Amino acid sequence: MSKGNIYIISGPSGSGKDTILKEVLKIREDVFFSISEITRDMRNGEVEGEKYHFISREEFKEKLANNYFLEYNEYSGNFYGTPKAPIEEHLAAGDDVVIECDVNGAKALRKLLPDVISIFIMPPSFEVLQKRLVGRATETTEQVERRMNEALNEIRRADEYDYIVVNDDLSLAVEDFITVLKSNKLLLKNQKYLIDEVLKNA
Repeated sequence: MSKGNIYIISGPSGSGKDTILKEVLKIREDVFFSISEITRDMRNGEVEGEKYHFISREEFKEKLANNYFLEYNEYSGNFYGTPKAPIEEHLAAGDDVVIECDVNGAKALRKLLPDVISIFIMPPSFEVLQKRLVGRATETTEQVERRMNEALNEIRRADEYDYIVVNDDLSLAVEDFITVLKSNKLLLKNQKYLIDEVLKNA
């Protein structure tokens, strides 16, 4: 049996990456979503264990000292870390692992894991992205403008990724994402064990 692959998924706020991931995880039981551990307070609408595990700074530092994290970083005074053991377990079982992170986190992971596969979720246009962010009606005009600037800075770095999935039609974007997963399963490095199995009794 071949090992699974690690995928990084990034995309600006309003690109719909969380929605795409939810749909992919419904369809593909062999895909494991890596849940990060963070030290900031839970925000409205967030659920413990859905996307993050919320822990204290003391617990985070203790885990860090015990080599618990694959990688970690500090942002706005809070620590974010990717637990190592669940990823290793799922890869060994042949599952694919998805890690969601921003463009800076993706750069760090590519340096740490040269074989990682990266996917950038792209809005179909600037106008659509702006409409999505404004349509949330949960932020001030200034906050939306700041998010738009952040989004544009992230999109400028989309050429650092292996694949771009455009989220114009959700069902097509999900299909494209799954196509990336399937295509990488068929790479020689992931299928070489089949050659050995066929030849061993020849």
